[in-house]
Amino acid sequence: MKGKPVVAQLVVLLVVGLLQACSSPAEPKSSSGSKECAGAASVGRVVAIKGGVLERGSVVFQPEEQVGGSGVVADFDIDATEVTTAQFARFVAATDYVTVAERSDATGRPLGAAVFDRETGKWRIDSTANWRQPQGAGSQARDDAPVIAVAYEDAVRYAQWLGRRLPTEIEWEYAARGGAQVAVDIESERRDTAGSWLANTWQGAFPNEDTSADGYAGVAPVGCFAPNIHGVYDMIGNVWEWTADWYATRVAPASFEQSQAEDREAMGKRVIKGGSHLCTDNFCSRYRSGSRQPADTGLGTSHIGFRTVGTAAATP
Repeated sequence: MKGKPVVAQLVVLLVVGLLQACSSPAEPKSSSGSKECAGAASVGRVVAIKGGVLERGSVVFQPEEQVGGSGVVADFDIDATEVTTAQFARFVAATDYVTVAERSDATGRPLGAAVFDRETGKWRIDSTANWRQPQGAGSQARDDAPVIAVAYEDAVRYAQWLGRRLPTEIEWEYAARGGAQVAVDIESERRDTAGSWLANTWQGAFPNEDTSADGYAGVAPVGCFAPNIHGVYDMIGNVWEWTADWYATRVAPASFEQSQAEDREAMGKRVIKGGSHLCTDNFCSRYRSGSRQPADTGLGTSHIGFRTVGTAAATP
């Protein structure tokens, strides 16, 4: 991605914009607050997942969900939380790794990352944005929040440093939902039957009003909501998550060639899963385990993070 033309970045920005589409505390908290969430103790822990059969079922809320979400999954383990800024900082300190956003283009200017500005309700490519300051100059990433503004390569390199990898789409979805089929209620994975919030999403009319009824404005620290049936936190909402699979709308898993053939930029894109703090019911509504979207591998954004997986020992 070094030296990527500005025009291409602007096209990518439009694609990223589509991804938005993709009882509570009395006062909403922001990512700059000091609250430590219950799941913080699970940072660095992995959860063993017994393999089985994944079946998304016949419920399809979005056209792209007509493929994927079914098949046999082998045993594996997955990070209990999204990779945090502090974890990523240890990787950088140990390896001197430079992320895509921090690298320079042909003019010597940092490539930067895509930032959603809640004040204007718009996206921008910000050359000063990176994993340390994901909202651009003057911002500071919170140690216990998911690391963001990381491109696909950055996530892969981190996983390799640990001897791990990124999950496939089917592994990610199985860890999020188990063998159960998709529920008929589109809201079921972000709030329970009593109306309590299960994930960090956007409440209100996007992009003009976020009431923060779930207690958080923007990215929340990891583990602030109850874990799922496997004991894994934040599979839904907070930030989208990179997977290893190429994205196509008509076939899954797709090859690079199939993804490239669908891509207006002819680059091919990877599948991201889970929705983010920008997803709401009037735009996106992809705060579900069955949701899937494409993301430019060479661009970090303020609403995409990741977690890693490994091959678990066989369980009885």
